[in-house]
Amino acid sequence: MQLVELDLSRNDIPEIPESISFCRALQVADFSGNPLTRLPESFPELQNLTCLSVNDISLQALPENIGNLYNLASLELRENLLTYLPESLAQLQRLEELDLGNNELYHLPETIGALFNLKDLWLDGNQLAEIPQEVGNLKNLLCLDVSENKLECLPEEISGLTSLTDLLVSQNLLQVLPDGIGKLRRLSILKVDQNKLIQLTDSIGDCESLTELVLTENQLQSLPKSIGKLKKLNNLNADRNKLTSLPKEVGGCCSLNVFSVRDNRLSRIPSEISQATELHVLDVAGNRLMYLPISLTTLRLKALWLSDNQSQPLLTFQTDTDPETGEKILTCVLLPQMPSESGCQDNLPRCGALESLVNEMSDETWNERAVNRVSAIRFLEDERDEEENEMRTLLRRATPHPGELKNMKKTVENLRNDMNAAKGLDSNKNEDSIKWLPKSPKLYSGHHWSSQGSRWASLKGKEGFPGGNLHKFSSANGKWREGRISPEQEAEELEDPDDEPVSKFSGSLFDSKESLRDQRNTRATLQEKHKLAMKGKAPPGSTSSSRVQPPVSAAGSFPSQSGRAAEELRVLDVPQPPLKVWGCCRGWACCSWGLCMSGALPVPVGHSLCLWGTPLG
Repeated sequence: MQLVELDLSRNDIPEIPESISFCRALQVADFSGNPLTRLPESFPELQNLTCLSVNDISLQALPENIGNLYNLASLELRENLLTYLPESLAQLQRLEELDLGNNELYHLPETIGALFNLKDLWLDGNQLAEIPQEVGNLKNLLCLDVSENKLECLPEEISGLTSLTDLLVSQNLLQVLPDGIGKLRRLSILKVDQNKLIQLTDSIGDCESLTELVLTENQLQSLPKSIGKLKKLNNLNADRNKLTSLPKEVGGCCSLNVFSVRDNRLSRIPSEISQATELHVLDVAGNRLMYLPISLTTLRLKALWLSDNQSQPLLTFQTDTDPETGEKILTCVLLPQMPSESGCQDNLPRCGALESLVNEMSDETWNERAVNRVSAIRFLEDERDEEENEMRTLLRRATPHPGELKNMKKTVENLRNDMNAAKGLDSNKNEDSIKWLPKSPKLYSGHHWSSQGSRWASLKGKEGFPGGNLHKFSSANGKWREGRISPEQEAEELEDPDDEPVSKFSGSLFDSKESLRDQRNTRATLQEKHKLAMKGKAPPGSTSSSRVQPPVSAAGSFPSQSGRAAEELRVLDVPQPPLKVWGCCRGWACCSWGLCMSGALPVPVGHSLCLWGTPLG
């Protein structure tokens, strides 16, 4: 039994032994995907070999006597490191498929034209700058792929490829196609995309068998009128060119199914396009169209693309009249089209052209664009947060300056010191000073006194006591609050929503040093006068245990205030009774004038209960 077919692909075979030549009957061999760098010298002795596949093995050169494999019909050498082809390759007269794609070939030998039976020739992904004229001798060649090379022109002799059906010349440097291409009457697929074509030869109309023509990403400004002769053309793609108009003869492509001229400079579409009755997809997005011809309504379109942002393949159109020609036209919400920004086409990343895109963009340009880039990313959660913030009433205020904080602290400390001084006067229950209350409707309107919360008391009258300071006390514990809490907390307590505005009282929260000194002097004077009054009169019925505070007559302590006290009594329509003092549960004394001698709150005249709800005795 003899070996006929050998498949050792995708292994880790580092080398093919020389003894492989003893497999005389071997017809099919596949060594692809192995870490091979060469073929053994005895390999060409396998003369019965018809199919040889050595793809992707890092092969750097072919044996010079490779032509001895004269029965070879298929030779696959894709994705290797070949830089040249041996001359003996021309001896493979029975060779039908030759795949040399993705190698490092810089030129083809002229002897390539001797492969008369060759049907498929793949030369894509190499470094070829030209194709030898002898390629025109390949009369049986069906497919020629020379894409992704550096070709600047095709030889005129290409017209000799009379059997050619597929011609792929994408991603080269071609500016024109040879006129001889019109002699390729069997040519079915022509791909010339991503080149530098500035015009398309008129002889293209002679390619009567052409079904697919791809002209994407070139520099074409117009299409030849002869394109209407392509009766079998199914797909015409001329995206991303510089077309300003379309020939009306394009309607002669009666078999056209897909017509795409996206990202050009078209201002109108010829009405004759309706003659292409098989047209199903029309892509004119990215142009400058003002309207569409009404003749499009006769077509059975399945998709009509006018914009990149179009969500549906078909839109609702309305009829209108062209003001210049008076013809009926079609319009919709996406018309007229807006011209795209300049330079956007050059920066579009293309499949297979990423390398050229990166090479054309310098580092400085990239850095400048990165710096000037504006982020427009927004999330739904951010929008919701903004809406919630608008509905909230809490506002963020700026932090005060350190200098302002010092002034605020100083003011609060002065207030606290003044309260401490007042506390010193109140510490001696036998020498309590009288604090007059201001005229306030709130304090004199009724007898419903509350022991919960706190009120303001001040020396009465601006004229008698200039710069009188306000004092805050708590009725919960009957003691002054100054010096027992922090200045910040005390400043917060100054704003009591139940209190009357500060402007109604005679004192000030922000007294100067001079006013504070005057206040202390005034209090000292009042205390001396009060002591003198106490020596002259004694409270009737008082005991040592009652800790009754001596009464003060209207003419004794405050002669300047007696008239004002009498006014207050007249306002209340209460006759002034004889002086009488009751003892309070807190050890204070309440006189019949309605004032608590502790300086707290007034007691209604004739009331049987004191401020704390205890019967007076």
